[in-house]
Amino acid sequence: MNENYSIYTLQMKSTLIKILFVLLFTSPFAFSQEKDNVDILKIIFNKYYKNEKIIAKERLQLLSFYCKKAPNNEEVLEVISKSDLLKKNADEIKKQIDITIDENWSKEYNTLFDKQNQYLKKKVNACLSFEEYKVVSDRFGENNQRLMILSKPIYFSKTNFALVKVAFYRNIEHNNGSYLLFEKVNGIWTIIDYLNEWAT
Repeated sequence: MNENYSIYTLQMKSTLIKILFVLLFTSPFAFSQEKDNVDILKIIFNKYYKNEKIIAKERLQLLSFYCKKAPNNEEVLEVISKSDLLKKNADEIKKQIDITIDENWSKEYNTLFDKQNQYLKKKVNACLSFEEYKVVSDRFGENNQRLMILSKPIYFSKTNFALVKVAFYRNIEHNNGSYLLFEKVNGIWTIIDYLNEWAT
């Protein structure tokens, strides 16, 4: 009985040590990346909602935010070919191409607007699914509404740089977008380039 108990106790201690090891080494990175996501999201919101009006009294919202993070696909390879900086970090960037991800911006959105940035929140409002956007767009049919879609940020070069695709969907024909290249200096993220700009 005592022998079995001792073996069980050792196994439990071993399991706990493994769990603590994982938490110690992964949590700081995960927290840091989430903070970077929040900072980048704020920059993008401030840039593209700058000229948007506060939504009040049933005013039609012309720019909506898509809830999900768009996966990074093979278009990233084309973007890499157009930038010397990205070419130097190609291997690290390519590892983050994954069309299977299913993530959303809820954590970053909630952190960004938790008792702060309330003026900006009144412009952005709640995010929409594609189906929700289509319902509103089809109802008004003025062809002046857009859905802003952001890709999951790609961090590279010791997380001092980030690449994010920003796309604006209006309808089947009139859409546009580009990749934003960010650099972090002294803890502050800044857009330093626009890559692979396109419009239909």
